[in-house]
Amino acid sequence: MPSFNQVILIGNLTRDPELRVTPKGTSICQFGMAVNRTYKDEAGNTREEVSFFDIEAWAKAGETIAKFMTKGRSMLVQGRLRQDTWEDKNQTSSDGKPLKRSRVKIVVENFQFLGSRENAAPQTNAGEESFDQAAPDARPAPRAPAPPPHTAQNKIEEDVQF
Repeated sequence: MPSFNQVILIGNLTRDPELRVTPKGTSICQFGMAVNRTYKDEAGNTREEVSFFDIEAWAKAGETIAKFMTKGRSMLVQGRLRQDTWEDKNQTSSDGKPLKRSRVKIVVENFQFLGSRENAAPQTNAGEESFDQAAPDARPAPRAPAPPPHTAQNKIEEDVQF
């Protein structure tokens, strides 16, 4: 049976990103995001609904987000849903067993910084392979202009028959 698990959100950070390192040395960045939805109700009045999400980014993506993002900044996040489950030993059910808890998080696969602020980092897409090899604030080198279509060199190449 096929399955599909993908989320794309644009919103604002609700708190500064928190960067930690696992015992194996992998970085993990956790932060919250608020996403607003504006709609009209049955009476035609404009309403706003806000949804809050817990998000985590791993490795280089997490390090980059922690370095450049702060509470209130806008960003686009593309990722997948992951459900964490655990037993809450501090609270018990009526039969004395620990309560089972769960929470759904979004695990970042790609992201892009949005908007602009003074001293803000350039827009970045962490999911691209080239990003891991370049500095987060590196910009692509400008391309050389293409030669005019009918230069002497192009004329020679066009005359060569194979």
